[in-house]
Amino acid sequence: MTDAPPEGYRPCVGLALFNADGLVFVGRRANKKQREHVAPGHEWQMPQGGIDAGETPLQAAQRELQEETNVTSATLLAEAPGWLSYDLPVAIGKQAWKGRWRGQAQKWLAFRLTGPESEINVLNPAGGHKAEFDAWRWARLDETPDLIIPFKRDVYREVAVLFAPFARPA
Repeated sequence: MTDAPPEGYRPCVGLALFNADGLVFVGRRANKKQREHVAPGHEWQMPQGGIDAGETPLQAAQRELQEETNVTSATLLAEAPGWLSYDLPVAIGKQAWKGRWRGQAQKWLAFRLTGPESEINVLNPAGGHKAEFDAWRWARLDETPDLIIPFKRDVYREVAVLFAPFARPA
């Protein structure tokens, strides 16, 4: 596997944040008007975001975790060995990112929450960032593919297999 994302895909990170019971954080997307984010009944997802120029996937993951959940007390458990990609549906792709990307290539990382659950604050994340989520909850990792927008489901299925060892009590 290569360290570079596939050509034509926006480089991103995805984050599986596990609690001590082996459940994973999912947030409900706040901006339900953007078709690349949600479909009716599929508003929940794990944190994710773009990799900025000069950032490693780990640095991007730590930044996104704080920006989307306010969490800084987390320990890295694992990094997926390669990039997991999905294509945007054509109609959405023409609107999202002005057609620049076919979809996203994500480097997934698993973390364990080591601080108190009260550290999680999706409505007022650190640094004045706009809230990505309007609610959150813990979920079983194996149920996340059914919560996500359908075109991201295959990636979530792969993540559920890759990070299954962490989906049990610590």
